Amino acid sequence: MKRFFIYILSVIALSGIECSAQAQAMQRNLTLDEAIAMARRNSVDAAVALNELKTAYWEYRTFRANLLPEINFSSTLPSYNKNYNPYQQSDGSYTYVRNDYLGLSGNISIDQNIWLTGGKLSLSSSLDFMKQLNGDKTRQFMSVPIALTLTQPIFGTNTIKWERKIEPLRYREAKASFLSATEEVTMTTINYFFNLLLALENVNIARQNLENAQKLYKVAIAKREMGKISENDVLQLKLNLLNAESDLTDNESTMKSNMFKLCSFLDIDGDTELVPIVPDSIPQVELVYQNVLDKALENNPFAINIRRRQLEADYNVAKARGNMRQISLYAQVGFTGTHNELSQSYNHLKDNQIVEVGIKIPILDWGKRRGQVKVAESNREVVENQLRQETMNFHQNLFILTEQFNNQRRQLNIACEADEIANRRYNTNVETFMIGRLSTLDLNDAQTSKDEARQKRINELFYYWYYYYQLRSLTLWDFVSDTSINADFEQIIKQ
Repeated sequence: MKRFFIYILSVIALSGIECSAQAQAMQRNLTLDEAIAMARRNSVDAAVALNELKTAYWEYRTFRANLLPEINFSSTLPSYNKNYNPYQQSDGSYTYVRNDYLGLSGNISIDQNIWLTGGKLSLSSSLDFMKQLNGDKTRQFMSVPIALTLTQPIFGTNTIKWERKIEPLRYREAKASFLSATEEVTMTTINYFFNLLLALENVNIARQNLENAQKLYKVAIAKREMGKISENDVLQLKLNLLNAESDLTDNESTMKSNMFKLCSFLDIDGDTELVPIVPDSIPQVELVYQNVLDKALENNPFAINIRRRQLEADYNVAKARGNMRQISLYAQVGFTGTHNELSQSYNHLKDNQIVEVGIKIPILDWGKRRGQVKVAESNREVVENQLRQETMNFHQNLFILTEQFNNQRRQLNIACEADEIANRRYNTNVETFMIGRLSTLDLNDAQTSKDEARQKRINELFYYWYYYYQLRSLTLWDFVSDTSINADFEQIIKQ
C-alpha cells in the first residue's frame, strides 16, 4: 500500500513537471528585431511584395528578349483542298474549275527587331510542295533557300525605342518598391509589436492597481472602524476596487486580441504566448533634411515613378502624332527555284525581289487625329501638373517626418523621466495615504498620472521606431550604418 501511494505521488509530480515544461514551451520572448525578421520571411504582406517583384522581373525579361534575335518555324502539315474556284477564260468569261490537291509548306526565319529605327529584319528559308490528286497527278516543289526581308515604318512611332527608355525605369521602380514594401512590413510589425507591448503593460498596471486597491480598501475598512476616515472615502475606495477589477478584465481581453493579431501576422501558432521585449537602446542619429531628401530622390520608387510617368506621357503624344500619317516600307530580296523534284528545286535559282511602299494619309477625318494629338498633349500637361504637386507634397512630408524624428528622441527622454517621477510620486502618495495624510482624490490623481506616464513612455518609444523605419522606407538608406538598403534580387526571385 505504501509503495502504491509513492507511485501515485511520483506520477503526479512528473505530470506537474511536464505541464510546467509545456507551459514554458508555449511562452516565447520576442525582441523587436526578431519580430521584424520573422515578418519579412513569413507575413502575407512580404509574400505579396515578392510576387509583385517576380511579375516585374519577368516583364522586364520579356522586354529584354524582344531586343534579341528570335528563331521561328512555321509550317502547314498538310493542306488538303477539294473544291471549286472561279477561273477567267481567254474570252473574259468565268467558269469554275475543280481543284483537288495536297500541299505542304515550311518556313524557318531569324527575326531581329531594330530598336534604332523601329523596323524588323528577317532572314528566312522556305519550302513549298503541291501535288495534284486528279488529272495528271503532277507534283511541284518551290524553294526559297534564302530571303532577306525588311519591314520599316517611315513616319510611325518607334515603340521599341520608347520601351528602351521606359522599361528599365519600370523595373528599377519595381525593385525599389520591393525594398520599400519590405520596410513597410517592418512598420506594420512595429505597430503590432507595440500594441501588444502596451496591452501587456496595461495588464500589469491593472493588476498592480487591483492589488493596491484591495490593500487600500482593507486599510480603509480598518480605519473606518476606528473612525479615522469617512464613509465617503470607504465607498470611494470600494468603487476604485470595482473599477480596477473591470479594467483588468478589459485589458486582458485587449491583450489577447493584440497577441492573436501579432501571431497571425508573423505566422506563429496562436497558442504561443508572446512576451515582447522592450528595445534597450535606440539609434543615436540626428538627421539633416537635405541629406535625407538627396537619399530619397536617389533611391525612392517615387522619384523613379516620376520619371517613368513623364516618359509615358511623352510617348503617348509621340504615338498620337505618328498616327496622323502612316508610311511603311516592305522590301525582300532572295532567290527561288521550282521543280517537280526536291533536289532540283534548289538548282537554277532565280532572283526574287519585292519592294512595297504603303501609304495611309487621311484626306478628311474631321479633325479626329489632330484631336487625338491635342488630347495626348493635354493629358501630358495634366500629368506634369500632377507630378509637380506630388513632388511638392513628397518634399513637404519628408521635411515634416525628418523634424518629427529629430524631435521624437527628446520627447522619448522626457517621457522616460516623467514615467519615473510619476511612479515615485504614486508610491509616496500610497505611503502618505496609509498614515492618513492624503485624500482619496489625491491618491486617484497620482494613480492616473502614473498610468498615463507609463503609457506615454511606450507610445513615444513606438513613434520613435515608427518614424525611423518610415524614413528608411522613403530613402532606402540605413542611417545607423550609413549604407544603402539593397538586396540580391536574382537570389530573391529564385526563392
